[in-house]
Amino acid sequence: MSELHVRIVTPQGIYKEFDTPIINIQTEDGNQGVLPNHMPLVTMLRIGSMTSDENGVRQTYAIAGGLFYFRDNVAEILTDAIENKNDIDLERAKKAKERAENRLESNDPNIDLKRAQLALSKALNRIEIKDLK
Repeated sequence: MSELHVRIVTPQGIYKEFDTPIINIQTEDGNQGVLPNHMPLVTMLRIGSMTSDENGVRQTYAIAGGLFYFRDNVAEILTDAIENKNDIDLERAKKAKERAENRLESNDPNIDLKRAQLALSKALNRIEIKDLK
């Protein structure tokens, strides 16, 4: 079976590299499944999930948006943050959600509302991914 090579890069460096027969991503234009020999693709990722089949095991990740680039059976993902479902600390995500909600409700003029809303979206995504069965 043909596979594609995936390379995930964060500001801290290479997060992970693996081969998979399929990768499912959530783009700004909707959900996208990418198989080997897919046409070249460059798209923005939204805060959401990413799934792949790694060594016969389905893996799910919470991804904080980013850029997806595919060409010649190599997929590169550039993102600020990504976390495997199994590694998500649910209590930490719930605390991040609570902090973001408190910032948004504070009416403090010094609060960056866009940043607080983004933090809330990321925390809710992590909670949702962790709760997936």
